[in-house]
Amino acid sequence: MVNTTIKTTKSQEVFAAAQNLMPGGVSSPVRAFKSVGGQPIVFDHVKGAYIWDVDGNQYIDYVGTWGPAICGHAHPEVIAALHEALEKGTSFGAPSVLENVLAEMVIDAVPSIEMVRFVNSGTEACMGVLRLMRAFTNREKIIKFEGCYHGHADAFLVKAGSGVATLGLPDSPGVPKSATSTTLTAPFNDLESVKALFEENRDEIAGIILEPVVGNAGFIAPDAGFLEGLRELTHEYGALLVFDEVMTGFRIAYGGAQEKFGVTPDLTTLGKVIGGGLPVGAYGGRRDIMSMVAPAGPVYQAGTLSGNPLAMTAGIKTLELLQKPGTYEYLDRITKKLADGLLQIAKETGHAVCGGQISAMFGLFFTSGPVHNYEDAKKSDTAKFGRFHRGMLEHGVYLAPSQFEAGFTSFAHTEEDIDQTLAVARDVMSSL
Repeated sequence: MVNTTIKTTKSQEVFAAAQNLMPGGVSSPVRAFKSVGGQPIVFDHVKGAYIWDVDGNQYIDYVGTWGPAICGHAHPEVIAALHEALEKGTSFGAPSVLENVLAEMVIDAVPSIEMVRFVNSGTEACMGVLRLMRAFTNREKIIKFEGCYHGHADAFLVKAGSGVATLGLPDSPGVPKSATSTTLTAPFNDLESVKALFEENRDEIAGIILEPVVGNAGFIAPDAGFLEGLRELTHEYGALLVFDEVMTGFRIAYGGAQEKFGVTPDLTTLGKVIGGGLPVGAYGGRRDIMSMVAPAGPVYQAGTLSGNPLAMTAGIKTLELLQKPGTYEYLDRITKKLADGLLQIAKETGHAVCGGQISAMFGLFFTSGPVHNYEDAKKSDTAKFGRFHRGMLEHGVYLAPSQFEAGFTSFAHTEEDIDQTLAVARDVMSSL
């Protein structure tokens, strides 16, 4: 059972000290709880579906280290594999068999990927794929969608999601106009706006990059025909289609969103799940495109820790666990129970709320909706979400500290965890 009340004296002390050591006291902005009020809890350890803070409080976790913990935290088989790998060394900076193994698993699973390059983060994967898109097409302009987040590279910090949306920041200072002058934006789920951009920029657009299911402006699913329409437009205008599946890859289906929706892009970025909780990223796609990456081709990209043996080990074991029969059916069932339950409770307690889920990914907006894009998401009552978040936290449920972030489940979550969460949600929503 989770605690029903919490005291966070030690967390407050640690975070106060951190603010003198790191900007905002954190290593990544959303962790600072700026948009939900109060101070963040400081973690001590994690296991399964649960986290414990430095004060000893236990919480049911629906952040899952922002997506990677699909097997639950510190899964014993992943930990055992890592112990064995540690004995062989923490970094090689040279080829290893582990890279081949994980590469084959990724290629077998993801429809678009015929060759893959491992990197160290989702940001790095998106940086690499951007350079590759431009080199392959010999065009410079790209289309991204408002509220989609593809890491903090300069070219992507235009109407971005995730922490940029959470903190209400404009396009970031320090990004020169020249870095974003070739970045075009469109509303998610709006095919006509994309077609207009292609018409206005004929033979200049290298491609489209998007989260096929948005998780960085809150959970936003693609409308019927949207992904298919993008595929048709890129074919028509000689551009590439890139799915940023850093979040959705191996989470909403073993083969990602492209398997779930039956739409195959030219290139894909991955991260999170494929590292099993360790820093990792990857990009891959058609062999003719990927063959342009150095040293096979002229498009340069490198990294000392790319293909790190520990990340490869954790990724391999995680994907093995996900292949067990019934895994995704279970993830879909418990996540649907959670998402449907939250929506029903909100309705019964008189709150305008919308949201949904796909497999082990879900979201909740404090607006009547529907939410089709970032502009719709911004109509949410973020102050009410902040109170909801704080109430859930104070009763032992840890949600993403932002209205503009998706939530995640794992197969470590039990039916009892979901029931407990919904019971807490009913109490909290009744008092909002």
